Amino acid sequence: MVSLLGRHIPYVVTVFDNARESCPIFPRTYKFLHWSFEDPAAVPGSHEEKLAVFRRVRDEIARRIEEELVSQKDEPPAGA
Repeated sequence: MVSLLGRHIPYVVTVFDNARESCPIFPRTYKFLHWSFEDPAAVPGSHEEKLAVFRRVRDEIARRIEEELVSQKDEPPAGA
């Protein structure tokens, strides 16, 4: 098990509303973010229907990471 105590953590991102309520506190975290996505584990349906939701949500999360975290690193600071 990896210990996170004493480590700098740039971002903590919760992606489902129930995770936001139960997420532990991480000291030395730069920014806490909550992105509310549909929880695929709570979706009823066949295996194939659930798998489709998991894949859609996975892709939405990846897109949001790219748009809000990765691409911001490449932008010059405001006023530069």
